[in-house]
Parts: sequence; structure tokens; C-alpha cells
Amino acid sequence: MQAVEHVLKSDFLTQGPKVPEFETALARYFGTKHAVCCSSGTAALHIAYASLGATQSSIAIVPAITFAATANAFRYLGSRVIFCDVIAETGHICVIHLEKILSALPKLKKDQKGFIAPVSFAGVTAPLERCNQLASRYNFQVIEDASHAVGAWTHAENGKEKIYSGSCTHSQASCLSFHPVKHLCCGEGGAVLTNSSKVANTARKLRSHGIERPFDDDHHTPWYYQQVDLGWNYRMTDLQAALGISQLSRIEDSLESRKKIAQKYTQLLSSEKFSGSISLPAYSDGHAWHLFIIRFLHQGMRNRAYKYLKSKHIHTQVHYIPVYKHPYYQSIHGDLCLSGSEDYFEGCLSIPIYPGLTLKQQNQVVEEVGNFVALEK
Repeated sequence: MQAVEHVLKSDFLTQGPKVPEFETALARYFGTKHAVCCSSGTAALHIAYASLGATQSSIAIVPAITFAATANAFRYLGSRVIFCDVIAETGHICVIHLEKILSALPKLKKDQKGFIAPVSFAGVTAPLERCNQLASRYNFQVIEDASHAVGAWTHAENGKEKIYSGSCTHSQASCLSFHPVKHLCCGEGGAVLTNSSKVANTARKLRSHGIERPFDDDHHTPWYYQQVDLGWNYRMTDLQAALGISQLSRIEDSLESRKKIAQKYTQLLSSEKFSGSISLPAYSDGHAWHLFIIRFLHQGMRNRAYKYLKSKHIHTQVHYIPVYKHPYYQSIHGDLCLSGSEDYFEGCLSIPIYPGLTLKQQNQVVEEVGNFVALEK
């Protein structure tokens, strides 16, 4: 609140010094050369895809379990979207199906670009190393949707190195969201992370109408600018950036709080009374715990659990409906059915997890899940 108040009393509410300050802090935290802030996570995906050359002739492979924006931003550019199946137990992109899709596609034409957009889902880093290996083989590019995974990491295939979500070690760009439910809250906002100066410079132009301000011998006046591309008004305000800087300074405390809540859930929900009714997410040190998703093991049980918990004033959510089930994508793809995505969706339920969740509230959630399971038996 103090950070935002400071901006309110300053000379700039937008296009001031706080946005580049936030970008510098983000690049430092994620270990990338560049961060480009914008108005939302969707805007970040849009300008990242556009900066890497996505057009109407492009092919984009997106996991079926994600928020629709991961696919939508490709459609904004006219690209063809292909949905990849996921692992039923985790909701993460299935690299076996990904390879099948890539091997069945005709070789990309000279000016045609291909993209893979793995999602680091629920707080777990996507299989970026394997996706990048496949992308390199088939001349595709990788753009990570890292909106769920600030602070997340996984071990590399060699077992020695850590691969951090958002680091762009196995992608050309990564995208963040600063929506209120995310780890970093700016009210709204997003960012493109990249190690490419070309991608970063293009993204900066596109977030502000495609405008450049060239200060050379012919045009050295500060008011001069020129539009060199057709961009969008995707700028972040200094108010959002100030809030983001403050949030980022406390991110480790937030991650630790989420980790402790996840540990407690894992302990409590592993008791015998839940056996055969639910499965739990795999616990790992590199999990950022954006979501804690339990999966009900019997048909229809998830929907009944959602209604029961709602009646007890416990808000849960489903992350996500397979994107191909939405009417817009059904009109394009018809009645697509991917078995891993269907199995995952049938049982998934996100129970409350956020840094302010108290132990009393958490115990109440577990107690009511237990009461529901007992009723079902």
C-alpha cells in the first residue's frame, strides 16, 4: 500500500520509472537477460507469440489442460492450434503425444513457423527440456506459459542441474501473469521473459502500438516517435509495477507459506480414510504450489464433492475444462477427445491454498472432504 501511495504522489502514474525497475527485478529473479512487462498474462502471451513470428501460416501445439488464453493468443494471430494430450495424473503436457503430433505433421515450409507452448501447470515446471529437444528436432520454437510457476524448478535429465520455470534455458520466451490469484499480484499484469534482445525489443514495441522513439542525428528531439509496426495498447501502469516490486521482495516468504500448507494437506489427506477415493499431487521441493489439486477416483464424484463443499462454505475450483471442449474450439476441431485430458478433467478439484490460509481453515477443508468421502462410501 505504501509503494502504491508513493506512485500516486509522484509525477508518473504510467510510463514512468517503476515499470523498468520492475522489469530489472524480474529479470534478476528469473535469471533472464530481459523482462518486458505488459497489461495482462494474455497480453504477454500475445506479444511473445507475435515477437517470435507467429502468423496465419504458423502451427502451435498447446496442452489441452490450460486456461484458454494459452491457445487464444495464437488464434489472435491466425495461427493453427493443435491440442496435445496431458498426463492424466498431473495435467501436464504428454511428451509422447507431443512427439506423435510432431512426427505426423508435414515438414514446415521455408517461411512457416511452428511453436510448442508447454504450461508449467499448478506450480510444477513443465517438461521443458524434453519439449525443447523435440522442438529442435522439428524446427519448432518453445514458449513456456509460466503463469502458475514462479519459483518452481525441476531436475534436468542429467540429475545434476536445476531447470527453473521462467529461466528460458529451454525456451525462446516464458510468460507470466500477475492476476490476483497468482504468486505475484499486481491487480492485473503480465511479463515476457527472454534471453533474446530481438524478441525483447519487438515485445516492447508491440506493447505500445508498435512505436519506437529513435534518438539519432536526424531525430534527436524527445517528442519524436514513429510507428514501425501494428502493435497494441498493452502497457503496464506504474501503480501495478510498484505493487509487483513489493510482491517480488516477499516472494520467498509466500512460497514457503504455500509449501507448508501443501505439506500439511499431504499429511492429513494421506490417511487411510481417503484411500481409494482421492489421489494427491506428488510432493517435491521444486513445486511452487500455485494450486493443490486432488483427484477423485470415481465417476461423478468430483461434481458431487464440489457441491457438497460449497454447501459447507468451502470454495473449490476446477482447473481446467479441456480447452477443446469450449464451443469456440469445438466449432474448429469438432468433437475432439483426448483420453489423458478426459481422465484428468473427470476427477480434478482444486482445494484452497494461499499464504493467508490458517491451520484452522485447512483442518476444516480436510474434515469436510473426509465427511464427503464417508457419505460416498
